[in-house]
Amino acid sequence: MKILTLLLTLLAFSVQAEKYEAVSVEVKAQKLIGDAYYVPGMSGAATKYEGFISNAGFVVTNKGVVVFDALGTPSLAHAMLGEIRKITNQPIKIVVMSHYHADHLYGLQVFKDAGAQVWAPKGAWDYLDSETAENLLDARRNALFPWVNDDTYLVKPDRIIDQDTKFSLGDHEFMINYFGKVHSDGDMSLLSVNDQTLYSGDIIFEGRLPFVGDANIIDWVKTLDRMRHIQVDYFVPGHGSASDQPSKTMDLTYRYLNFLLKKFSATVEEMNPFGETYDAIDWSEFENETAFEEANRRNAYAVYLFLERTLD
Repeated sequence: MKILTLLLTLLAFSVQAEKYEAVSVEVKAQKLIGDAYYVPGMSGAATKYEGFISNAGFVVTNKGVVVFDALGTPSLAHAMLGEIRKITNQPIKIVVMSHYHADHLYGLQVFKDAGAQVWAPKGAWDYLDSETAENLLDARRNALFPWVNDDTYLVKPDRIIDQDTKFSLGDHEFMINYFGKVHSDGDMSLLSVNDQTLYSGDIIFEGRLPFVGDANIIDWVKTLDRMRHIQVDYFVPGHGSASDQPSKTMDLTYRYLNFLLKKFSATVEEMNPFGETYDAIDWSEFENETAFEEANRRNAYAVYLFLERTLD
C-alpha cells in the first residue's frame, strides 16, 4: 500500500511538473531540527534570482505536512514541493501564510493543487481586493516570465486567522501568533512546538535591510520588543539565514526600525521637510548593509509619510 501511495504521489508530481517552467536557481530544503526544515532564498531585489528572494519552511508530521509560505513563483514552489517529496510522501495539509506579499505568495497555487488548505492572516483580503494585487501580478508576469505567466493566479485563503491560534496535526503541535497590520496588511508567525522552531515571516529580515512599504512601523517595533527575548531552538526569518540565536537574527531589523522611528518622529513633530532631514542624518551604521542603496531612502520616506498621517 505504501509503495502504491508513493507511486501515485510521484505520478501526480510529474504531471504537475509539465505545468511549470523549471528554475535554474538551486532550491534546497535544509533540515533544522527534528521534523522542521526551511528553504532559504537568496539575497537580492524582488525580480532577481528568478524571484527566489524569500524563505519558506515546512514541518513533517505523521499525518501530513504543514508548509510556511509559498515562495515567489509557481516554479519555485514546485521545486520546493519536489524537495518535500524527497523527504516524505505525506500529503500537504496546510499552508500557513505569514502575509500576502508577492515574494511569498505566487507559489500558493502549487500547494493548493496538491490539496492543501491555505490559512492567511486577517488583512489578506485587503490585499487581494486591491488594485495593487492585480497590477503587481501583471508586472511580475513581465519581469519574471516564464516563471510567472498568464497561468499564475492569486489564491484565496480557505481560513482567515485573526488571533493567536493553537492547532495540531498528527503528533505535532503548532502555535500561530497573529500580529495584525505590522509589516503588511496582516502578519503572523508559526511555531512548531515539538521542534521549538519559529518561522517569523517578514517581521524579521536577516542580513539585509527590511522592506518597509506601507508598514505600521510603530506596531512593528512593538512586536519586535515582544519577540526579542523569545527562546526557541531555531529561528527562521522571512529573508536571510536561519539561526539558533534568535536575538542575533533580529538585531538588524530591530536597530534599523528603531533608528527610523526615532529620527523621523522628531522630524514630523518639528514639521521639517523630508529631503533636508534625510540628507542630514548620519547613515553610517547601516550604509554597508545589503539593500541600503536600493531600499533606504524609500524606507525612510515611507516612515515619514506614515508618521505624518499618524502623529497629526
